[in-house]
Amino acid sequence: MSALGYYPGCSQSGTAAEYDISTRACMRALGVEMADVPDWTCCGSTPAHTVDHHLAGALAARNLLQAQAAGFERVATPCPSCLAALKTADHRLADPADPAYKAEVERLLGRAAPAPLEAVSTLQVLFEQVGPAGVRQRVANPLTGLRVACYYGCIMNRPPGLMAFDDPENPVAMDELLSACGAEVVDFPFKTECCGAAFGMPRLDVMRRLSARILDMAASCGADAIAVACPLCQMNLDLRRGQVNAASRQDIQIPVPYFTQLMGLALGLPEADLRLDKLVLPLAPALAAAEGREKAREKTREAERQAKAAAKATARTSDKEATPCA
Repeated sequence: MSALGYYPGCSQSGTAAEYDISTRACMRALGVEMADVPDWTCCGSTPAHTVDHHLAGALAARNLLQAQAAGFERVATPCPSCLAALKTADHRLADPADPAYKAEVERLLGRAAPAPLEAVSTLQVLFEQVGPAGVRQRVANPLTGLRVACYYGCIMNRPPGLMAFDDPENPVAMDELLSACGAEVVDFPFKTECCGAAFGMPRLDVMRRLSARILDMAASCGADAIAVACPLCQMNLDLRRGQVNAASRQDIQIPVPYFTQLMGLALGLPEADLRLDKLVLPLAPALAAAEGREKAREKTREAERQAKAAAKATARTSDKEATPCA
């Protein structure tokens, strides 16, 4: 069995199914072996810890126990919220200064807590195990001309002591992977700003304002698309676009695909492995704009080549005319 366990998480089994499908497809195409954690259940994600930290720990710990029982050495998940839940439970259960937490989690579980087990994001697996160079070697259809703003969200790399991957303020893993796919990654200063996350339910005004700032900045940076790695971020920026644009300075129609969907395009994977049809704002116009931009650039380059060739020919003719007869 693969030493890497895969924890899909609830969103990837429903509203973010395209993230799960494209993640699995990219992993296969890039030679990363993984297998599902058997009988996995909800980790508690965002809501559980707002109600009871011990319950949140028990929900996450159960999945760690399932992974250990299956013989996995690490667990990877696409969802930053799931990752935070798994990492938090693992960290707190191993803390000798808080035995009461472990005792209460074990009471809720009805069995011993799991031993320490590393949880990582699938983004981290792709970046560290395959790397930009490995991706570049497998690119079949480069994303030439596509201007992408890489949006990591606020918890993929934070808090740094817990998540322990990439730079907490200026992460670059997604940037480098998509650059390897041929995309033009724009300098996006809001790559770790919060989109409002789960406030979309209790405080729609907060979510609209924060998400609008992200869209405005992406538009200012000239992005054709915003690549994301979080199902909740994707929902706020894509599904809720009408609500967010109401709080924006402009009607922004930038699509918001998962970074694995863009990678899959570059790798030449079939549509069934990408599910671009699940995006509310279609990606096709952005791809067409990128193609048109690249054709215009090529036309300009060709004109420059012809101009240089003509200049050289003129220079040779002038040299001959200036050469005295023998």
